[in-house]
Amino acid sequence: MRISKASLVSPGTNQLYGTFAVALSLFVFAYSPRFGQVSILLYYALWLPLVLIDYRKVLGNYGKYLWIFAFTIFACLSFFWSAAPGMTMRTGVQYLSHVVCALIAMRTIDIPTFTRGGIAGVALVLVYSLLFGAYHYDMLDGTFSFVGAFSSKNQLGFYASLGIYFAFVAVFTLGERGIWMAAAGVSGLISAYSLLASQSATSVLTTVAIIGLSLGMRVISALRPSNRKGLFLAAAMFSVVAAVAIAYSGGIDVVLGAFGKNSTLTGRTYLWQQGIEAAMASPIVGMGYQAYWIQGFSEAERLWEEFFITARTGFHFHNTYIEAIVETGAIGLMLLTMVLVTTVFGHLKRLLSEERDPDSMVLFGIAILLLIRSFVEVDILNPYHVGSFLLYFAAGKLTIKRTRPTMNWLWPEHGRSTAYRVHFSA
Repeated sequence: MRISKASLVSPGTNQLYGTFAVALSLFVFAYSPRFGQVSILLYYALWLPLVLIDYRKVLGNYGKYLWIFAFTIFACLSFFWSAAPGMTMRTGVQYLSHVVCALIAMRTIDIPTFTRGGIAGVALVLVYSLLFGAYHYDMLDGTFSFVGAFSSKNQLGFYASLGIYFAFVAVFTLGERGIWMAAAGVSGLISAYSLLASQSATSVLTTVAIIGLSLGMRVISALRPSNRKGLFLAAAMFSVVAAVAIAYSGGIDVVLGAFGKNSTLTGRTYLWQQGIEAAMASPIVGMGYQAYWIQGFSEAERLWEEFFITARTGFHFHNTYIEAIVETGAIGLMLLTMVLVTTVFGHLKRLLSEERDPDSMVLFGIAILLLIRSFVEVDILNPYHVGSFLLYFAAGKLTIKRTRPTMNWLWPEHGRSTAYRVHFSA
């Protein structure tokens, strides 16, 4: 059987390759520190050669991507004033190539295939962690927690969150049935067990929030587009008022106490304070992309020692915005925030104004998950990280304008599948 090369880069006709490529990419993101450069080369080999098949279809019009590349380009330019120019140049180029791969995936993979790859990839990552993982003693809160094959329970929890979310949207948004419904169920169970084993408060709370939000958006999307915005605005205002009431009534302390945490978030508030002070040294352009956590730099060494990071690597300020302003200043912070916020509101706009849009339903949930985590983790600022791959994949989809669908959307009800086909313009 001969397979057309063009089918490898045509969304909807490359399900087998696309599922495999996404799944293997997630495994590389999770364990490239373990497997080294060979795994990174494998990641590049999955996406970059597709350009040779049909570069116009695979790359598209990069003039539409200027807002997406803005932060990446600035991060590379920070080499000129970086405190560690060698590190900034190397990681800047890595981040740029990583974004290019994410955009190639965006151009060649449709959402059902992407979701299937997410289900398979997360299951592979978590099974590996369950088989070869270990427990870690946290000297800050005096507890043991399962970190899997990662160095942090929060990363294990992040993949578990993604596994639960992909399983949920596969069945309830995309209407998967048969073998992929079973796969979603198995992956969801593995993810739920891993989430509980990780004892990551961040991941548990964000998972509950994102599933609740997805259910709410399903209800809102059942209305006519003219009625959705009002209901969404009312729900958003109610949520804000409820959150403020919970905060002032001491509810946050109760929730944190349930996870064995205190109001300092296991030292994160002190770490944030240190990050803000570090940002004041160069508030406009920063000290250079990836140029703070360098062995031999006094402030980095001090914080590693205070937080018992004996490896003296793989640490950050546990806040995307503080990390960004320290490394790339207010300019870099603004550019990165623009990508994240535009992605969130871009897909929200589609959900509130289009008749039916399962693609944006899936990507909106991912964008919100990254937005919530951005206040306590750093998921979108590093190359070869699942968070940054997901962000730029979701952002890139906004550059593909929808035209008339060839058939009505079929949402999962009464056992029907959500098979659909939509024409896109580049």
